[in-house]
Amino acid sequence: MADLVLGPLLRHVGATDATVWVETSAPCTVQVLGNSEKTWTVAGHHYALVSVEDLEPGSTTPYEVRLDGREVWPHPGDDASLIRTHSAGARFVLAFGSCRVATAPDDGDSSALGTDALVAYAQRMRARSPEEWPDALLLLGDQVYADELSPEMRRRVGERHDLSQPPGAQVRNFEEYTWLYSQSWSECNVRWLLSTVPTSMIFDDHDVHDDWNTSYLWRAEVEASSWWEERIVGALMSYWIYQHLGNLSPKELSEDALYARVRNCGGDAEPILRAFASDADEEADGASGTRWSYRRDFGSVRMLMIDSRCGRVLTADRRDMVSDPEFDWIESQTEGDYDHLLIGTSLPWLLPRAMHDVEAWDELLASGARGERLGRWAEKLRRGADLEHWSAFRDSFERVARLLAEVGSGRRSGPSDVTPATVCVLSGDVHHAYAARAHFRVPVSAAIYQLTCSPLHNHVPTAVRVAFRVAWSRAAERCVRAVLGRVTPVPDTSITWSKAAGPTFGNQVATLRAEGRAAHLTIERTVTARGAHHFETVAELGLTSDGPPAVEQPSDVQRRRRRNPATRWRAARTVRET
Repeated sequence: MADLVLGPLLRHVGATDATVWVETSAPCTVQVLGNSEKTWTVAGHHYALVSVEDLEPGSTTPYEVRLDGREVWPHPGDDASLIRTHSAGARFVLAFGSCRVATAPDDGDSSALGTDALVAYAQRMRARSPEEWPDALLLLGDQVYADELSPEMRRRVGERHDLSQPPGAQVRNFEEYTWLYSQSWSECNVRWLLSTVPTSMIFDDHDVHDDWNTSYLWRAEVEASSWWEERIVGALMSYWIYQHLGNLSPKELSEDALYARVRNCGGDAEPILRAFASDADEEADGASGTRWSYRRDFGSVRMLMIDSRCGRVLTADRRDMVSDPEFDWIESQTEGDYDHLLIGTSLPWLLPRAMHDVEAWDELLASGARGERLGRWAEKLRRGADLEHWSAFRDSFERVARLLAEVGSGRRSGPSDVTPATVCVLSGDVHHAYAARAHFRVPVSAAIYQLTCSPLHNHVPTAVRVAFRVAWSRAAERCVRAVLGRVTPVPDTSITWSKAAGPTFGNQVATLRAEGRAAHLTIERTVTARGAHHFETVAELGLTSDGPPAVEQPSDVQRRRRRNPATRWRAARTVRET
């Protein structure tokens, strides 16, 4: 008799359809709202992605999961899981964040990480009506940490491998990746949240390995190691199963040749996916690769996700964040009529300007612009300081800038000739949250922003907080350019940008609300008081061309303290420290 191992995860939801993902303990038939799907098998694990059709637009439908006719979800006494379809003209609310370390309750380091924002978010949802829930959730990378194991996972991996041998205390294959996903998605609140809020995902480096695809030299080194091939194959196999498939609509799934082969292979599909994963990794070496980028539409809001990790091209004479064929596809997806364009990429397009300049300058040196010796030093700096964002891929950075200028000026609008009200780049990775407004040298009527929120659950060292705060200052920008310019001039950019909110630190989640032509951003941070988890709003921003400036929101506790002159200095110190 089959049992539910993991899930259900509600993934795609449209106006009349949805997909529900599950992992089961044995082969079976999975049923959701009268729709059935037989499981398929990979390396002894059993999965199904059930397509639910013929739903009513704008409807709310409770659902159960049955395995061979036996109800296994929801668990007795638990809240119901719902499918809420979209309808034209309705408001759209998106929650987003990244970088979530999942820990077991008995892990020794769990308390040091603070309150898990995804757990706290689910708990708050349980206490509210569905009308107050987000319409979708976007996880912008580092859903699992393959190279930073919790004590529990370190113990399990250590039972199979000698951790003193490369790559050390890290997962090494597909089987161990399945443990990571189980740990990340099994917590009861998170499990319920993922069963009832449609979730889109994209990977980042820690889903595979820190510094994944940083440079051509990095790839040459890891490919020469004895452990990398099994690691990358396991990473991309598991990503395809646990994350990528659910990003696709039922129509896209029906047209996916690999999905058809896996579903219908009649046995264990591990060899099929192993070959696919090995080929997908070769895209960075200039091969014709797999497209992990995808698009979702939510009424008048279009969300376009860009793979900024596996899709890189890194050869001896070329360095691009995205290949030309994939960027051509990305550009084509921006054509049409919509009110808001959301571009998701795990790595921020716009960093603090001082950090952008360091990365662009380092890329120039690493290319050999000032000789081989400085090039080797710049490569070491690139890896040691994680200088690998869009700023470190100057040609790709500028191509995005040109694309957003075209979108924001209406040159890619459809038959209705509607220029988007906002274009927002959504990102994570950098362990703090902020909003930055882009300014172009050509007329652009849309408001174009970088919106970054990270982490959901991770520790941010004090030195990192200080560095990011300083990096946003004009003084730091001028100083960095002056110092670096003594070695070689810092490359210029075709645009400028300014901070609109943040930086804020802690375990955080951001919410983007779009209604008509208006859009609004809220960033919330977890706090614990009297043993209960809560959120405090740390920033709010109206995302309009002529909207008000960002308003930093102090917590309720800080407001009360400021009313008392005797404690005002302590409140000020609290704000500085956080």
